[in-house]
Amino acid sequence: MTPVRQGMPVLQDQIERESLFVNDLLAQINQVIVGQERLVDRVLTALLADGHVLLEGVPGLAKTLLIRTVAEAMHAQFARIQFTPDLLPADLIGTQVYNPQMGVFSIHRGPIFTNLLLADEINRAPAKVQSALLEAMQERQVTIASKTDKLPDLFMVMATQNPIEQEGTYPLPEAQVDRFMFKLMVDYPARTDERNMLDRMTGAEKPHARPVVEPITVLNARRTVKKVYVDERLKDYVLSLVVATRTPAEFGLADLKPLISIGASPRAGIYMIEAARAHAFLHGRGFVIPDDIKEVAPDVLRHRIITSYEAEAENITSDRLVSQVLEKIQVP
Repeated sequence: MTPVRQGMPVLQDQIERESLFVNDLLAQINQVIVGQERLVDRVLTALLADGHVLLEGVPGLAKTLLIRTVAEAMHAQFARIQFTPDLLPADLIGTQVYNPQMGVFSIHRGPIFTNLLLADEINRAPAKVQSALLEAMQERQVTIASKTDKLPDLFMVMATQNPIEQEGTYPLPEAQVDRFMFKLMVDYPARTDERNMLDRMTGAEKPHARPVVEPITVLNARRTVKKVYVDERLKDYVLSLVVATRTPAEFGLADLKPLISIGASPRAGIYMIEAARAHAFLHGRGFVIPDDIKEVAPDVLRHRIITSYEAEAENITSDRLVSQVLEKIQVP
């Protein structure tokens, strides 16, 4: 018996205590957001796994409302930046401001110094802005006039983008896309949910979330998430899922080889493990099960598989390829 398994009962008790805040958080979110349970689950999973989220969908699907509601329920700082073609890096990270009375330059921090940052329509921004955001997402710091400032310990980027075929948009750099833990596809709500939404949002008072969780609670939960047990066989399973996107023939998926131009990066496996741990924590477990990995795998792999021209010609998406990999690779 390994030391990790020997400590499982203690860890399980700790997780059951520390995950109680999730119910309070969900209660506040559900007072505002109608339906979209899977979307809410993934955003909270990324929050606990210290990851960033990219959402793709047409305007008006409550993407902004969701991240604002999460911030309100967590008593956290929230900032929204509308990305446009004329946006400058200084508009995001800040700049130096000259004080004529004192004869010195001082640093004026930009809106990126917050806990939850909504980068709205991120795929409309120029390359220099993307580069500035990339450093913040990966290094958790920004550089202004050769001076480096750390971002808050609780920092998460939730970026939205319109479908690529819409006018005035263009694909994000692959290096930046890879920094997002999840890419989530946001679809229209079910009819019953949309009917409830009409009632809720057109009433005398619009619903809002009240703060029930402090940021320190989430930071403490993140440390506990790191302790969630992952069996060695499940790590091998994750590795097989990732490698199968690069060399599908080795896993009996030779028909996928001409359809994949670039497979998932090693970061995909890391994020899949961290996301599976957070997913287990959300469900009050101190150990990862195969279903945790299956739940998060499509959202981790979707944007890391670059389809070939042949796949595009046949209208085969990365989601379909991921589905075939998950069906083929056996769960240990």
